[in-house]
Amino acid sequence: MASPNGGDDFESSLLSFEKLDRASPDLWPEQLPGVADFAASCKNSITSSPPKWMAELESEDIEMLKELGSLTTANLMEKVKGLQNLAYQLGLEESREMTRGKFLNILERPKKRRPQDCSLHRMCLHRE
Repeated sequence: MASPNGGDDFESSLLSFEKLDRASPDLWPEQLPGVADFAASCKNSITSSPPKWMAELESEDIEMLKELGSLTTANLMEKVKGLQNLAYQLGLEESREMTRGKFLNILERPKKRRPQDCSLHRMCLHRE
């Protein structure tokens, strides 16, 4: 069995205080050549112009996005539940209005008149 002091000596012998220079391309070559250049070019294009979908937003929309982004997970879930409840209530209201429209016959298509039902047609028939 090893002595307690011997274990400390073994661990200290494994420590390395060597400083590695990661800036050297010879020591740390790119895994995929050209990826760093591509990433740098994409980074510049992203910061210079906003995305297409962002250009169509108004200031109120951006403020809402910031507000939603600052919510905690629980608060965001509460907001989603509120929107689902609102959508459900709107569906119920629309259903009531459609039923009301059916009872009042305002949604029914007008029936096409046949020529014999037309009073002008009858007058034309009497002349002949």
